[in-house]
Amino acid sequence: MRSSDREPLSGVKVLDLCRVVSGPFATMHLGDLGADVVKIEEPRHGDESRRYGPPFIAGESAYFLSVNRNKRSCAIDLKSSAGRDTVLALAGVADVVIENFRPGTLEKWGLGFEALRNSNPRIILCSISGFGQTGPDADRPGYDLILQGESGVMDITGDPDGAPMKVGTSIADLVTGLYASQAVLAALMRRQRTGEGGRVGVSMLDAMASLLTFNAGMFFASGESPTRRGNVHPTISPYEPFRVSDGWINVGVANDKFWSIFCEVIGRAALLGDQRFATAPRRASNRDDLVRILAPVFAQRTRADWLATLGQAGIPCGAINTVKEVCEAPQLVERGMVQTADHPVSGAVRFIARPIRFDDRPPAPSTPPPTLGQHTSEILSDWLGWGGDAHADHHAGPSGSTSKRQGLMSDNPAA
Repeated sequence: MRSSDREPLSGVKVLDLCRVVSGPFATMHLGDLGADVVKIEEPRHGDESRRYGPPFIAGESAYFLSVNRNKRSCAIDLKSSAGRDTVLALAGVADVVIENFRPGTLEKWGLGFEALRNSNPRIILCSISGFGQTGPDADRPGYDLILQGESGVMDITGDPDGAPMKVGTSIADLVTGLYASQAVLAALMRRQRTGEGGRVGVSMLDAMASLLTFNAGMFFASGESPTRRGNVHPTISPYEPFRVSDGWINVGVANDKFWSIFCEVIGRAALLGDQRFATAPRRASNRDDLVRILAPVFAQRTRADWLATLGQAGIPCGAINTVKEVCEAPQLVERGMVQTADHPVSGAVRFIARPIRFDDRPPAPSTPPPTLGQHTSEILSDWLGWGGDAHADHHAGPSGSTSKRQGLMSDNPAA
């Protein structure tokens, strides 16, 4: 386990009952901030994302590795009585329990909030769901693609004349995970002030709907639902991608000051006298005409040439990078944002580190994502003081008595 004494969540114990993306992304960020995150996994197969692929690195899913650093894995069958009792014992010394099962699942297993609170009156339970704990859709499963559609985000994404388009990353899962980590931090602050734990919840639908911001504002103001605009902005132009001779760039001429500089820099000063483009609202209204003029101009020069020219003039611009280019970007590498951890199976595993900095320090080194059940005995010893041979048929209970390890798994299930 890494040393996290200097991290803001040092000493905070998080019991992670999550799987796939939204919950693991939340708990990874809590681990990045120094929390001791114990990931509870089903003993036979573990988190189902362990099987997502390709690609795999020495049999380990790259998908799983990407959202599970800075955690320890404890293999427990939540559906067994021994597993339930062990989780309740762990919750008794935890600060936070976070889960992303369907509403009612934990209650069915005897692990609902009341059971957790009986073990620990100060416990904080954070529940992630697809559609919320209440309402007519509460029982529906939450999957990223489904929530991207249900939230309206797909309807405003894509070509105006094309099909609705999902975002290129699992945005519903990821933003929900970010909200969940924020909810946990807020609940910890509340407990510090009041001494009380409690429940917090984040719905994927609620989280995605919150991202509509000005799109929802436009509907509330006009009664008309915004439609797909492709890559263009509803009120700013030019503020979109342009094809150059060897690729694509983004250009953001966000106000009239930038417009005057922009026209001079690209060698089209005559545009400043064209009344169709004299103000930002006029440029937005006459976007098609403007793009027809600008497109052949940009096509004449390379990406590097345009970025240098526009950048030196202070015009907002940027490359449209590939994932490879981002992962190898000097700006990220120099700032320590591309980290490597030594995984016991996959070797050197690289990932994008946490984006939060304290006192201008780069992110601390991370521990690698765990193998299934890698830390079971270690966790039971650290958190509960339970001793004994992890590979034996029994384990010592909290009172020192011995009970069957049915529902628990050794440190290395594959062994």
